Amino acid sequence: MKVILLAGGLGTRISEYTDTIPKPMVQIGGKPILCHIMNLYAKYKYNNFLVALGYKGEVIKKYFSKKSNEWNIELIETGEKTMTGGRVKRLQKFIGNETCMLTYGDGIADIDLNALIAFHKSHGKLVTVSAVRPPARFGAISLDGDRVKNFKEKTHTAEGWINGGFFVIEPDFFNYIDGDETFLEREPLEKAALKGQLFAYKHKGFWQCMDTKRDRDYLEEIYMKENKWPKSY
Repeated sequence: MKVILLAGGLGTRISEYTDTIPKPMVQIGGKPILCHIMNLYAKYKYNNFLVALGYKGEVIKKYFSKKSNEWNIELIETGEKTMTGGRVKRLQKFIGNETCMLTYGDGIADIDLNALIAFHKSHGKLVTVSAVRPPARFGAISLDGDRVKNFKEKTHTAEGWINGGFFVIEPDFFNYIDGDETFLEREPLEKAALKGQLFAYKHKGFWQCMDTKRDRDYLEEIYMKENKWPKSY
């Protein structure tokens, strides 16, 4: 089963790094976050990667040209201004008529990929998305007038589940994507949901995206504390 990695976005919210490198090449523990994500898949014996390149894709090409491993990595230009759905659509010809996996190049988790795929097969629909409850950025307080009724330090967002990436996709889902200007997270997934073709695998373990420098520094802190780093890596 092939794995699509979306690695072409501009990464404007973490511009401290992305002025010179694409976001997936920002390092955690001396290694690009993209490699940490690939290590997760490789742990579960998924070693065939299709990396969708865009912004500063040449940096990723240069990195892997100097790195030898047993993985099969195809680095594919998908356009600097192409949206997430468009990048996926451009890789359709590399997937063919097979089930594939997909995730973003800026988020990691200790998700059990075997359990994810088993769940996907169990419902028989076109798409499975991993749903996560990320840590809240701020403590929450409940008020009764001016009196604090309840104070909770950062735990999880009260809003519930969000898109954690780590998709499993059937080939017919590509037909839901129009072209380069399509956002994966809008029309394609919204349409799949309306048609009853989108199911969520609830991942309750570690998950963290890297949208900002603060996120990157938090991941670095976790990495340096070995007992806190996800066991999947």
